[in-house]
Amino acid sequence: METFFRFIASPAGRWTRALAGGTLLTAGLMQGRKGLPLAAAGLVPLAAGAFDLCLLAPLTGLPLQGEALRQQLDDAAPASWR
Repeated sequence: METFFRFIASPAGRWTRALAGGTLLTAGLMQGRKGLPLAAAGLVPLAAGAFDLCLLAPLTGLPLQGEALRQQLDDAAPASWR
């Protein structure tokens, strides 16, 4: 699980979330009214990536904010990983 959160908190993870959210948003808007729920769902990962939030981290006792999450994961890593 730590590897997942390391990726999600990284710049590549932020871009991945933002791009996935933008894709969902675009796909939903292209479908018209019936795609509005998909477009609304796309706002969640788009905003999480843009504002550096990891919405799943609090479920495991980790911080919501990306910077705090990265710091905590770095502090918990063995010295050989740093």
